[in-house]
Amino acid sequence: MKRQKEVVRKTKETFVKVKLNLDGTGKSKISTSIPFLDHMLELFAFHGKIDLTITSHGDTHIDDHHIVEDIGITLGTAFYAAVKKKPGIARFGEVITPMDESLSYVALDISGRPYLSFKVKFQPQYKKSEFDYSLIYEFFRAFVNNAKVTLHIKMLEQGNNHHICESIFKGLGRAVNQAVRVVSTKTSSTKGIL
Repeated sequence: MKRQKEVVRKTKETFVKVKLNLDGTGKSKISTSIPFLDHMLELFAFHGKIDLTITSHGDTHIDDHHIVEDIGITLGTAFYAAVKKKPGIARFGEVITPMDESLSYVALDISGRPYLSFKVKFQPQYKKSEFDYSLIYEFFRAFVNNAKVTLHIKMLEQGNNHHICESIFKGLGRAVNQAVRVVSTKTSSTKGIL
């Protein structure tokens, strides 16, 4: 059975469509209407070996909050549905990922219990940025709550904001790649179910 899912979320504020294949090769087609987020999600898909298509639009004339959060919700929903289709996953993934001067630690448990620890401090913006880096937390919070995973993200070394984000998204992809590997025909929990 293929571990893939397509999910559409439509509200008065946003439209998001996600197509996810956990058994992919890292191909992506991302068009969120936020170029920086497109770049981060492409890194996540590539390093996670996940085929990922995302199309979205919304009320970005107000700000990017609604669309970023709703992408996290929709991606998390698709992930949860796709990963449930195969028992015996490794379940855990953890990586340390350098991106030049930045270094992140990402640990993931596909536990069925949403929890996010996000120990990241972005640098003050000395010039106007087109992306609000505080929304990275909102994205991961929405993803975790809907993917029903435990996720710890901690910066071991911090540099510029772009490199911090690259390190995190690459790290998440690599941790997901570890955690979704099928290693058994049995459940990955002593409880008998995740």
